[in-house]
Amino acid sequence: MTTATDAPPLAPTPAPEPRRKKRGRLTPYWLLLPGILWLVVFFALPMLYQASTSVQTGSLEAGYKVTWHFATYWNALTEYWPQFLTSILYAGIATVFCLLLGYPLAYLIAFKAGRWRNLVLILVIAPFFTSFLIRTLAWKTILADSSPVVSALNSLHILDLTSALGMTEGDRVLATPLAVVCGLTYNFLPFMILPLYTSLERIDPRLHEAAHDLYAKPATTFRRVTFPLSMPGVVSGTLLTFIPASGDYVNAQLLGSTSEKMIGNVIQSQFLTVLDYPTAAALSFILMAAILLMVTLYIRRAGTEDLV
Repeated sequence: MTTATDAPPLAPTPAPEPRRKKRGRLTPYWLLLPGILWLVVFFALPMLYQASTSVQTGSLEAGYKVTWHFATYWNALTEYWPQFLTSILYAGIATVFCLLLGYPLAYLIAFKAGRWRNLVLILVIAPFFTSFLIRTLAWKTILADSSPVVSALNSLHILDLTSALGMTEGDRVLATPLAVVCGLTYNFLPFMILPLYTSLERIDPRLHEAAHDLYAKPATTFRRVTFPLSMPGVVSGTLLTFIPASGDYVNAQLLGSTSEKMIGNVIQSQFLTVLDYPTAAALSFILMAAILLMVTLYIRRAGTEDLV
């Protein structure tokens, strides 16, 4: 007997895949290049210019020189800290009002609007069809002393309560903190509603059905299912409302008085009226640093980074 000792034939070696062309590997970077250039030219370079301006000394007539005068930051903070606190306070109150008004509306659009959903969404974004300035000026008419709104508030004695809280002065609403907060709330409310609607619309309806099958009451379903799942929208909406409201100056300029000036009004005045560019730049960076710190702490506290 003989035993075959020949080894079985080896499987054919697959042909090596052709290397991806270098141009193909660089395609994603070429696609990112326009956006990167846009950020560099219109964001990074102006930021660097303002950073250098904040440490300059001199005057508009004699010219400014970079002298690394960091005392400008301390002087700006110690002189204008009331306006910083006013801005944060007004922006915080307006953000809370936007959340209280926007969440029910976003909930109705997401779950109850039905075939009217698109129409309601158009009505939400309708204020964007007009100028920010025009929308704010309209509130001067709405909150005028002889307007029906103010008359109704007086008849309901609501202004007595707001006067006790320091938000209004007697029977007057215009040129008070309440007028500024109303303007901020109205102008930034869509920025709250749209992220909330997007987050709520993503919730699977079967989760609500499961909660109902487990005999959960509507309040319990909202507290244990709906609201936790909508937290990305809550975080996004509050950030999109609070950040621009903190630096806003139009509402305080048109609806407030000299005592309701926000830090945005100070920066605008320093740039265009006083012509103190180093102080204006320093105030801008202080505001940016404060907002960045608060946003970081808020996101960590909220426990979600899945923003919509």
